[in-house]
Amino acid sequence: MPQRSVAEAVRAVLDADDPRAKTMAARFAAREWRLGRLAHRFDVAMPDRPARPAAPELLPPNRMPRRGKGGSERGRIALIHALAHIEFVAIDLAFDMIGRFGGQFGRGFTDDWMKVGADEAMHFALLDRRLRQLGSRYGAMPAHDGLWDAAAVTAHDPLARLAIVPMVLEARGLDVTPGTIERFEAAGDSVTARILARILKDEVRHVRAGTFWFESACKRDSFEPEITWRQLVTTYFRGLIKPPFNDSARFAAGLTREYYQPLAGDARV
Repeated sequence: MPQRSVAEAVRAVLDADDPRAKTMAARFAAREWRLGRLAHRFDVAMPDRPARPAAPELLPPNRMPRRGKGGSERGRIALIHALAHIEFVAIDLAFDMIGRFGGQFGRGFTDDWMKVGADEAMHFALLDRRLRQLGSRYGAMPAHDGLWDAAAVTAHDPLARLAIVPMVLEARGLDVTPGTIERFEAAGDSVTARILARILKDEVRHVRAGTFWFESACKRDSFEPEITWRQLVTTYFRGLIKPPFNDSARFAAGLTREYYQPLAGDARV
């Protein structure tokens, strides 16, 4: 019997709509890859969009209700829910990276993004459990689908995907998460603060993986990394590259100021 391909395992993650089923499929795929039970073969197409549960309701970003600063318990729950949704979508982003682009790189690319995908599944599970401890659940509030929009517009180009998802969106998490941790600590919610500290530590590795593979592809194709990154961000990212930056965490992830400082505050980006 032919060995199951990594593309088949990845597609199973993307096709799972129930949050628990998706996290289990992600962990299973990562474990099977680590144990050498999946062939490095990309013989299954990836879906245009991953499966999603009936809840949360997905709204355009400009229709999302305001969450406040997270001082009240209700505000903290809303913020945790928003973070859980980010991690839920991040599972699909990591596995789509493998299934869509893994065949254009060596095995190390799949190694790294399998680890990222397993991390994102763990992050989601931690935040979902925290919501339940606080009397809520994932899906109890609306969420927006802006993260997957970034995947859709870069589905044709691995350099664009690497530039936007890990090196812009996840890097932004490095900037804002320390302040979010401080808000939870100030509210006396040390449990959530510890979860976010764990996530922040892992996200440095995720941005580092994105930067490494972006620079590897640029070297292969004789592109200048920093210039190419800025061109791709200007083309595919509709938001702002804005301070304050967590320069130390970004540097630890290999994302130096030469990449992003020239775009900081540029209203065109």
